[in-house]
Amino acid sequence: MSSDDEREERELDLTSPEVVTKYKSAAEIVNKALQLAISECKPKAKIVDICEKGDSYIREQSGNMYKNVKKKIERGVAFPTCVSVNNTVCHFSPLASDESVLEEGDIVKIDMGCHIDGFIAVVGHTHVLQSGPVTGRAADVIAAANTAAEVALRLVRPGKKNKDVTEAIQKVAAAYDCKIVEGVLSHQLKQFVIDGNKVILSVSNPDTRVDDAEFEENEVYAVDIITSTGEGKPKLLDEKTTTIYKRAVDKNYHLKMKSSRFIFSEINQKFPIMPFSARALEEKRARLGLVECMNHDLLQPYPVLHEKPGDCVAHIKFTVLLMPNGSDRITSHTLQELQPTKTIDDPEIKAWLALGTKTKKKGGGKKKKAKKAGEKAEESTEAEPMDATTNGATAV
Repeated sequence: MSSDDEREERELDLTSPEVVTKYKSAAEIVNKALQLAISECKPKAKIVDICEKGDSYIREQSGNMYKNVKKKIERGVAFPTCVSVNNTVCHFSPLASDESVLEEGDIVKIDMGCHIDGFIAVVGHTHVLQSGPVTGRAADVIAAANTAAEVALRLVRPGKKNKDVTEAIQKVAAAYDCKIVEGVLSHQLKQFVIDGNKVILSVSNPDTRVDDAEFEENEVYAVDIITSTGEGKPKLLDEKTTTIYKRAVDKNYHLKMKSSRFIFSEINQKFPIMPFSARALEEKRARLGLVECMNHDLLQPYPVLHEKPGDCVAHIKFTVLLMPNGSDRITSHTLQELQPTKTIDDPEIKAWLALGTKTKKKGGGKKKKAKKAGEKAEESTEAEPMDATTNGATAV
């Protein structure tokens, strides 16, 4: 192995400052793209336009980075912008011809990702199209997702196990009389790998088994939490609504149809590794070609799932770096004011929320001054112990 290869091997995790910088640069872009997408969420706004603006922003901003380096650095969208409304759970990123619009009072879930040189930052957020505080069951389901995310942030740390997180987030959701949605996986992130082998199950059940795993220093995770006021067992209603796919790199097949071969070659050129939206392909050919690609398992679909009509669904997703000095949550967005109908009284949940996320170093050293009330926290916040009396409406 040449010294160059060794350097590459050694530098691909958070022990390399350059890798940390790339994660944080991707996070900065995706946080701003989320801010932009939220600002576009207005009654009668077309969902496809919001998705397109989110993706374009990520492409432009990431394209401006590492322009003048000798070795070409891949960068861009790591997960297409999705805008899933009300009882739609996830992955709604429609084709250009789709006419779906937002309405006053909609519960809007935005999900997106950016990568720089394959180092991925993803974010998911829930926003209600209304002025004033969010109340009732909508507030409960968002507070449940946010409090579960806060607990997960404190339990995804070296020495803890994935099943600790699964059990804890279910307990938090139950405190708000909500359910964690089944089938959602939180994955370890690695360079160019959005779905690493170490995973956290959202709900443990006999049908879904994952290997027990312990979190380790210098790992990166995408923590993905979806809560529902319904049963938390979402259904695929229509396969035609699926528009997000990822190339299944271990599969090959000689496609028969010309349109399939054309589309597959376009996918291999433009999106060899990261998930992509069919919107980015030539639409007419894509519809035909994708079917044959799917029939032969060349693509992994990200289906649009639904809870029952009338159910409220919330989504919070964040990227966390397990640094030697503690956990660094690099993607987030402030929530609207929530007035949930439930409060957290459970001592175990309160104890989890009271944990800090930074490792205390031994020896003296002055404590940082507490932030003044109302002072805006930075994007990458040092999560202090969370006060359970805030009803889950924290803005970490």
